[in-house]
This record gives sequence, structure tokens and C-alpha cells, in this order.
Amino acid sequence: MSRRDNAHVRCRGCRMHGSLCVCSLIPRVETRTRLVLVIHRVEARKPSNTGRLAAACLPNSEVLVRGHADAPSEPIAPAAGSRPLLLFPHEDAVPLGPIHAVAPGPVTLIVPDGTWRQASKVRQRVPGLRDVPCVSLPADEPSIYRLRAEAHEHGLATLEAIARAMGLLEGLHVRQALEHVFRAMVERTLWSRGEMATADVTGGLPAGALRHDPRSGLARPSRHQVTER
Repeated sequence: MSRRDNAHVRCRGCRMHGSLCVCSLIPRVETRTRLVLVIHRVEARKPSNTGRLAAACLPNSEVLVRGHADAPSEPIAPAAGSRPLLLFPHEDAVPLGPIHAVAPGPVTLIVPDGTWRQASKVRQRVPGLRDVPCVSLPADEPSIYRLRAEAHEHGLATLEAIARAMGLLEGLHVRQALEHVFRAMVERTLWSRGEMATADVTGGLPAGALRHDPRSGLARPSRHQVTER
């Protein structure tokens, strides 16, 4: 059984294995900046996707799914008075920084979600984005995402990129809130694979948490005592 075929044991909210659900840790973070997540249809089905989790944390957000062969991508039109910025390191991208946070009017942060190749095509494939200014993230700490192989040395999970961008636009507290639930998601998954000790999991583990074989989708009780913190 593939990890995509075991939807019946996954939480519909966070898409984690039901016994490892992180929904109770999802914060509600109000921001002036609006997030528009443009997610490729293939990425939208993956349980390891992190972009939707970021959107769940941010009430001022929306998720657009693109890449359907029988339906063109919907155009993106930021709200009146908002400044759209596309978060992707195209050749003409400028580093995101304090100047973007203090400029007049709120920002609409448009973030592509998918493989590097899928994300790089968003500017050309989605109506309304061709002339939107691109921004990139300044150098920072390495990614903690260890659930997928990264094609680029300094690549980040989508939630990490959003957290860092929001930290620059809204303040460090927003970044920290998003990174907390992200770390819990990553570490609970690593724990379920037997790659992390119970005591090291951020936020602890829910009562009844199960380890499971990601290749078969079969869950099995943990040998370790688990606690909910």
C-alpha cells in the first residue's frame, strides 16, 4: 500500500497519520500580509505537503490548485491597494527585507508549491503573474525538513519558506509560530519511522501515537511511553 493510498488512516486536516495528528498545534496567526498559495495538483495530493499546513495557520490566506489538463489556471488578482510579490528566486528576484514590510499598503505574498520545476513555471502559467515582482529569501539556517530529498542544496520546504518570509514582513513571532507546528510535523513523522527518540519530539506525542511502516501503511504500537504535552 502506498502512502497516498492510505488516506483512510490520515487526518483530513493535517494529513498526518491519525495517531500523530498535529491539528491541535496549529496556531491562528493574524497577519496584514495575505498569503496566496499556488499549489500544483500533483503536490496537493501528497501527505508530505507543507504548504497547506502553512495556509491553515494563516486566516488571511487562500489556496489555488493549478495544473489540471482540462482547466486553465485561474488568474490571480490581488486585492485593491495590495502589493503583490512572488516568492521565487528567479533571475530578477530581489531579496525580501524590511523595505517590503514598511512600504505603503499590505503585501499579497504569492507562493508556488510543488517541485522546483513545477514552481518555476508558475510565473508563466498563471495569468496575472508575468509582471509581478519576484522576491527571494536571504541566507538563513539550513532546512530541517528531512522527509524528502531536496533538489537544491539550500532548498526549503514550502512552510519553511513562508515562515521566513512572514517573519520578515510581519515579525519574528509569526515565523516562530509557523516553525513550531512544522517542526512537530517533521519530528512526529521521523519518530513514526523509528528515526527519533520520543523525548526529542517537539510538542510531545499524542496519547496512543503509533509507529508505522511508511512502505506498507501498517501501524504498530510503540514500545516507548508516549505523553501529550
